[in-house]
This record gives sequence, C-alpha cells and structure tokens, in this order.
Amino acid sequence: MVDKRKRPAKKAAGKAVPKTAKRAPNAAAGDTGRLQEVRAEIDGIDRRIQELITQRAHWAAKVRKAKGELKAAVEYYRPERESQILRRVLDRNQGPLSDEVLLRLFREIMSACLAQQEPLKVGFLGPEGTFSQQALHKHFGHSAQALPLASIEEVFQEIESGNADFGVVPVENSGQGTIQSTLDMFLTSRLKICGEVELRVHQHLLSRTGRLEDIERVYSHPQSLAQCKAWLRANLPHAEKVPVSSNAEAARRARVADDCAAIAGETAGQVYGLKVVAGPIEDRQDNTTRFLVIGREFFSPSGHDRTSLLVFVRDQPGALYNVLSPFARHGVSMNRIESRPAHSGRWQYVFFIDVSGHVEEGNVAQAMSELGEYASDVVVLGSYPVALL
Repeated sequence: MVDKRKRPAKKAAGKAVPKTAKRAPNAAAGDTGRLQEVRAEIDGIDRRIQELITQRAHWAAKVRKAKGELKAAVEYYRPERESQILRRVLDRNQGPLSDEVLLRLFREIMSACLAQQEPLKVGFLGPEGTFSQQALHKHFGHSAQALPLASIEEVFQEIESGNADFGVVPVENSGQGTIQSTLDMFLTSRLKICGEVELRVHQHLLSRTGRLEDIERVYSHPQSLAQCKAWLRANLPHAEKVPVSSNAEAARRARVADDCAAIAGETAGQVYGLKVVAGPIEDRQDNTTRFLVIGREFFSPSGHDRTSLLVFVRDQPGALYNVLSPFARHGVSMNRIESRPAHSGRWQYVFFIDVSGHVEEGNVAQAMSELGEYASDVVVLGSYPVALL
C-alpha cells in the first residue's frame, strides 16, 4: 500500500531547477568580480593617460619658455609641426579606433596645450553653426577662440588688422566647384595660406515643426541649394528657394515661422532649436568642401605639402603652356588650376595654381626659378601641409 501523503515531499525533493537557481548567484558573483577587475584596469589606464597629458602640457609650457617671451599665441603655433605629429599618429594606429577618431583626440590635446596661457583667435564665416565653424574645430580644436564674422571679406580684414590670428574660409566643393569670392580676395590681400581642411558635408532640411508638408520657403547658402537641387526638385518642387549669406543665417531665419525651412548641418539645427525634417539630402554621397586656413606668414616644410600660386601671364601665344611647362619638366604634380579676371585691365586673366610640394624644396623650387621667364608676375600664396583626412 502506497502512502500518498509522502508524494508531494518526493516531488519537491526531485526538482532540479531550484538547485540550478542556487548556483546562479555564484556564477554572477564570478562575472561581477571579473567586471570589477576590468573596470579597475580601465581606471588605472585613465590615470596614466591623465598623467601623460599633464606631462605633455608641462613640456609644451617649456617650449614656450625655450622660445623666449613672444608677443602672442600665434607666434608659438607651428602647423608644420602639428602635421608631422598627426601623421605619426596615423602611422602608429593599429586600431581598434579609427584614424579619424585618433586625429580628433590628438588635435584636441594639442589645442588645449597651446591654449594654456592664451588661445588662438580664429575667424570664420558665421554666424555660429556654419560648416566653416566645423572646419575650424577640426583643424584647430575646440580650445581655439572662434570668431564668427559676417563675410569672407571680413575674415580677411580681421586677420590683416591683427584682431584674429588665423581664418578659415571655404574655397571649393567637390560637386559645385570653386567659391569665387574667396579666390578674388587673394588678388588684393597680402595674407598667406597656412593650411587646408577637407570636411565631409552632410546637408539636412531643418524646420521649427519638423513636418515636410508645412514648408513653403527654403533658406540656404547658394552652394548648399545647388548641392541639394535634385532632392528639392523631387520633394519640394513648389517651395520658394531663398539664397542667404550662410547656412547658419538660414537656420536663424527658419526658426521664426512654421512654413520656413533651412538647409544646413545638424549643428546649426541644434544651435537654433530646429528639428530635422530630412537628411542627409545632398545629391552627391561624396559631397566634400575644402577650406583654406589663412594667416600672415609662411611656414617651414612639413614633408607633405602643397603650394598655391597666383600667376599673371603675358598676353602672347602659348602663354599658359609656357607657364606650366617648368612644372612638367621638373616632375611637379599640378593639383588644380583656375582662371579669374585679373582686375588689372579688361580681358586680363590670372591663374590660381596648386602644385604638390613646398616652394622651398626640391623640384618645386627649381620649377619656380624658371617661371619668371614666362609669367609677368608670380605670387606665392602659401606652402602648407596637405589635409590629413
């Protein structure tokens, strides 16, 4: 005869799940212990990183002392030296962080070290939130003092007057070509090109409501309107397109009415409190803008340089061929050529030419020595480090 009253006890004793559940806390404790070890190791690494950054800042201060008491931060800044440091960062990188991430980190460290006593003052085409400001931060880091200015001409003027140390101005776009107003400034300005920045440009449609159906008017810089014309034709064919001085100015205007929108970067939307309606909306996936860094002096070779020239040709047959032939003979690669009215007489033209190399070195110097035979005048706008990424 079976005693049925004992069955519940037997069933409970035979359960396997509770025994497994009792072992889980031990496993979890092991995982927690391992996690604490990993975090402790990361904390130690963070301390060492901070100590090394502090050491670097102290040595940067010693460099200032070694150079003597100079007048301003701009006199300590050496773009060729920064370019060499950053190229070594790229050469050493074996992952997992990308080249772009490491460059940004080191750029910010160098920017902070340089700005210990006084930051560089850098003008850009404002207002706040433009792609020019993004290019400025990419090149100089966030420790530089960014000065928003109303026009490209004003950027040049503030550097010439000494109110700004450097400036960042757009010069060409991969899809829309040259920004002519920038080139024309070099015809009369004595400023020099000290560097270049290439910025991958993503355009977004921004508005106060965030609804496409509300939009009757779109503000943007003419270049941005051109970069997005196919998207606008397909999605806002009847909306009025209004060109303005900058994309940030477009964002400022769009924030005052529900039926208005701006084409600009996401940063401008954040600055002016706009919502993203759509984006990226640029017609070309490789949409990139090149910016020039302008200042008051030349700098030494970095080892990976570009030289920009302003060449006035004589009015004679084969003038342009004669100007370019010295570069060909000496194996100098020409990166870009652009003609503009010379402003010195009717139907007179000047050529903007970019070549690989530094004007003080090797083949470029040899080619330059022969240019005078064929050009009425040659102005070296600058020899500067090639953009890294």
